[in-house]
Amino acid sequence: MKKLPILLVLICVCISCDGKKKLELENREKAIILREEEFEKKEADYKALLLMRDSISALKDTISNTTEVIKEWPEALHGLWNSKMLCRESNCSQYVIGDQRNESWEFISDSTGIYTNVINNKKLVRVFKAKYIADKIMLEFSSDTISKNKLKINVVLDDIKDNVIKGSQTITGQDNCTARFSVELTLASKK
Repeated sequence: MKKLPILLVLICVCISCDGKKKLELENREKAIILREEEFEKKEADYKALLLMRDSISALKDTISNTTEVIKEWPEALHGLWNSKMLCRESNCSQYVIGDQRNESWEFISDSTGIYTNVINNKKLVRVFKAKYIADKIMLEFSSDTISKNKLKINVVLDDIKDNVIKGSQTITGQDNCTARFSVELTLASKK
C-alpha cells in the first residue's frame, strides 16, 4: 500500500511530462512551418531576380548585337556638319547658361568602329566613340587619365533628319559639375 501513492505520483509526473513534450513538439513544428514559408518567399524572390537579370542580360546582348552590326555610318551622315550648341543648364564655373559653341563634326568609320571627329579652327579637338542604335546616335568622350582636367562628355542625337540632326550634350567636369547643351547639326558639305 505504501508503494501505491508513490506509483500514482510517478504516473502523474510521466503524464504531465508527456503533455509538455507534446506541446514543445507542436511549437517546434509550427516554427518549422513558418521558417519553410519564409524560405519559400525568399526562394520566389530569388527566382524573380534571376529572371530579371536574365532579361536584362538578353536586352544588353540585343543592344550589343545591334551596335556590332552597324560598322559604318549611313551614307546620309557622311560629310561635314556644322554644330551649334547652346548651354541650357550648368553648375560648372566654365560654362554659363546661354553660352554658344560652334564646331564642325565629321562622322567617320574605320576597321575598329564608328567615331565622330570634332574640329575647331581646322584642328581636331575631340574624337567621340559612337554607337548608332535604331534612330539614335550616342557619342561618348572621356579625357585620358593623365589629363589635368577630368572631363566626360555624352551626346544623344535622337532627332535625325536629312540635313539637320538635333539632340543634347552633357558635360561632366571636375568635382562632378554638369553642363547641358542643346545640339543642332546642319549639313555643310558632302564628300
